Amino acid sequence: MTGRATAALQLARMIEESHTLTLEQLPELVTRHGAAAGLHETALFIVDIQQKVLRQLTGEGADAGHGGQLLTVDGSLPGQAFQRVDVLPERLARPDSSRQRWWVAVTDGVERLGVLRADTDTDGDEIKEALRDLASTAALLLLSKRAYSDSYARLTRTEPMNVAAEMQWNLTPPPAYAGQDVTVGAAMEPAYHVGGDAFDYAVAGGTLHLSIFDAMGHDTTAGITANVAVAACRNARRQGASLLETSRHVEDTLVREFSTSRYVTGLIAELEMGTGRLTWINRGHHLPILLRGNRWTTELGCPPAGPMGTGLGLPVTECTDQLEPGDRLLFYTDGIVEARGAGGVEFGRDRFIEFVLRHHSGAMTLHETLRRLMAAVVEHHGGTLADDATVLLTEWRGGHQGELTP
Repeated sequence: MTGRATAALQLARMIEESHTLTLEQLPELVTRHGAAAGLHETALFIVDIQQKVLRQLTGEGADAGHGGQLLTVDGSLPGQAFQRVDVLPERLARPDSSRQRWWVAVTDGVERLGVLRADTDTDGDEIKEALRDLASTAALLLLSKRAYSDSYARLTRTEPMNVAAEMQWNLTPPPAYAGQDVTVGAAMEPAYHVGGDAFDYAVAGGTLHLSIFDAMGHDTTAGITANVAVAACRNARRQGASLLETSRHVEDTLVREFSTSRYVTGLIAELEMGTGRLTWINRGHHLPILLRGNRWTTELGCPPAGPMGTGLGLPVTECTDQLEPGDRLLFYTDGIVEARGAGGVEFGRDRFIEFVLRHHSGAMTLHETLRRLMAAVVEHHGGTLADDATVLLTEWRGGHQGELTP
């Protein structure tokens, strides 16, 4: 059996052993199996929900991070590995050590969960492959535990979360996805106090479903309204409803639950991943922005039907657009462009577009672009947003599947 095959068998046994383990028991499992592959002093660091810090998973305490290190995403070598989704070396400072220290991004597809640290006695491509393999396996193990682990939730938070945000983060899909020629990224702020914003996406066959909602108000009821809208949207589409039928189902559900006292604006869309054909409905929301290369920007037009939940009975129009390979589609809520800085100056649509174009034009991933965008929006507003700010960014690669992941 080759060394590569032996390593693969070792990782398979690691997964098998993990089935009945808790999150708190993962560090020991990773350390033990890492040592069998020549990786010493391994440690897992998990990123917080705002992607500002990396907290060590020790398995101790109520957050499974007691006694561990805290590293910053900006300004640290581990943070660079996270940002760039890369394997980076660090020479150990101890003069008596000949070992090499490594930092490698822990990802599931394009969702960045954190970083893995490990020391090795040797260098080279084989070691880097072993690091990537262990990091990939660790990502799968983390995903298998986080859905029912309060410790994981605590570890990824740096401040208390309100009830509305608790609902929203438990409702939303992962903030990153790549597959079948598309990449999707999403971000919401203020992460711990978000109220009426919500996004959703899902894949079924060759179709990518996309939606974004903005409920009136900034309180817990606004969060409940947005939750009901997302649930009604999912309920309809999972029964095979068309976009028009889905839109009406959301409308009817909100009216039934809240009379006409609560409403949401929103965009509901379907993207045929094989052809790039986009079909969508505008329910009183900001129009999507289409970015084509770094040269051409436009708002897609579609007659608005009015917010869902108002019971106005306005006609709903289904619109279609054809994307080209490399096109990026931006859905967003008003908190992105209306965030005001010193002197009342808004962040603005032009600054929003320019930021995405400038940061996503080189080697930076779509998801790192969004991380930096949200940090810039919050900073522009003096560190505290007065309104929810959400962005859902989709890129269609059109036959270039190999370019989806770094």
